[in-house]
Amino acid sequence: MVLSFFDQFASPSFLGVPLMGLALLMPWVMFPQPNSQWLANRLTTLQAWFMNRFTQQLLMPLNQGGHKWALMFASLMLFLMSLNMLGLLPYTFTPTTQLSLNMGLAVPLWLATVLIGLRNQPTVALGHLLPEGTPTPLIPVLIIIETISLFIRPLALGVRLTANLTAGHLLIQLIATASFVLMPMMPTVSLLTIILLVLLTLLEIAVAMIQAYVFVLLLSLYLQENV
Repeated sequence: MVLSFFDQFASPSFLGVPLMGLALLMPWVMFPQPNSQWLANRLTTLQAWFMNRFTQQLLMPLNQGGHKWALMFASLMLFLMSLNMLGLLPYTFTPTTQLSLNMGLAVPLWLATVLIGLRNQPTVALGHLLPEGTPTPLIPVLIIIETISLFIRPLALGVRLTANLTAGHLLIQLIATASFVLMPMMPTVSLLTIILLVLLTLLEIAVAMIQAYVFVLLLSLYLQENV
């Protein structure tokens, strides 16, 4: 049976049961549990320092009302980062390569920021659709353009995360296949390809972390406009 390069993005199943739910539960299992000890271990200390720095950096441009979202944003970034990193392990599945999952995360959170703006400050929220000083003939056109750009935001969030992870996984599989095929014919070229594969894997680890951060950062910027 000939397998396609895109078969790795199909949701796996066992005895007819989709394993995507199990993959979504894995990050929560790996999080350290609170304990009653006076001193935490190195992993818990490192995680607390990382979360403190991330939350401070994320909430810096937000006012006091936006700080209520700190726990949700921090949990979302850890969740996405864990899913992206686990997908780089062999014989695993990356749920964040599915556009449906990413849109399921992006649309409700984006809609929540918009509804908060319409409830708390409707004049300011609607004022974003029309820049100040716009000439009268351009008002209808600019309102349509700004409305379209507003509704494209969740689509951009989901597509950006999906496209970056999908492209990275495809590159890794293509280079790994090339190194495997070239091994008996040209060992030197195959060795260079393997070195390139290792460097690309390190790059994908960085991309997996950066894309999770960018997803949450853009949500915080959308929230900043509405609080």
